[in-house]
Amino acid sequence: MQKEATIREGTYVAVKIRVAEEDNDREHRELNVMKKLASIHPRSPHVMHVVDDFDLEGPNGTHHCLVFELLGPSVPDMIDARFSDGRLPGKLAKTIAKQVVSGLEFLHQEKIGHGDLHTRNLAFTILSMDNVPDKEFIETLGKPEIGHVHRSDGKALEPGIPEYVVRPAGTHSWPLSNIIKIVDFGESFLQQTVPQTLHTPLTVRAPEVIFGDHLDYRVDLWSLGCLLFELFVGQPPFDSFLITPKILVDQMLEMTSEALPERWLGLWEAMGGGVGAESSGPGLQEWLEDMYFDGERREDLTGEDIAKLGQIIRKLLRFEPSARASASEILNDPWFRD
Repeated sequence: MQKEATIREGTYVAVKIRVAEEDNDREHRELNVMKKLASIHPRSPHVMHVVDDFDLEGPNGTHHCLVFELLGPSVPDMIDARFSDGRLPGKLAKTIAKQVVSGLEFLHQEKIGHGDLHTRNLAFTILSMDNVPDKEFIETLGKPEIGHVHRSDGKALEPGIPEYVVRPAGTHSWPLSNIIKIVDFGESFLQQTVPQTLHTPLTVRAPEVIFGDHLDYRVDLWSLGCLLFELFVGQPPFDSFLITPKILVDQMLEMTSEALPERWLGLWEAMGGGVGAESSGPGLQEWLEDMYFDGERREDLTGEDIAKLGQIIRKLLRFEPSARASASEILNDPWFRD
């Protein structure tokens, strides 16, 4: 992998250590995407930078490790830590949304699909901590919380099993900027190596994944529509409680007011689905307005703003991938240029 030319000695980084000797399609796809991202110049300011990779020998074999720039908390973690009403201020949500669309435009122009786009894979950047002494940096992280590993039957651990695990450190108290980056490329793929399926969280999963149809980068566009809804409202458009693929598709039919493509109807009937939406739940615009103007939380966007946001999301939540607006089209929408 081409190394990051600007990395300096003394710079803090993050390291992803893979399972030893794991050799599967997802691992190969991620590594190929990381190699391509490392070779692109100029890079997007809204996509995580990979700076190096190396192998590490351990008791379980060889671990391939990826080195990334150090980033801060995810959007949901930041909301939990700093916003008591459970969602971002509207202006900040719009700023973040525009950055996400810009980062996704960059990936798609480079023929890269992310495959796992949701709010937990958006991270705030931190202001430079490279001049912070190691001791102070560790104090900022806080004392590590360790939990010892035990077998449920009380027997000794097998060789290669870690003796303890460490709770992830919180980063929401770090000095942060309002710049975010798309992270976690574990489901990503290049145009020439499209997977047969993806493990995107069900509530943001594109319908073609559910129906086992041909996949391409446009799965990200459906996920982007769900992500934009959540950024402004504080929860995804589709209810995650006791969710199943069949229940999710029912919600999709209600939300979009579209009919399923004919090629999916046989599988839909096998799932127990009917000809169309079976209930009279709210459509996209009504649901978006009900959730944003709920009378209990901060409302710093106007009804016109939410109407325009709904129009943008509707362009993305289309059953036919070819009917979805591209990231470039969304980025050029007048609402994002205001």
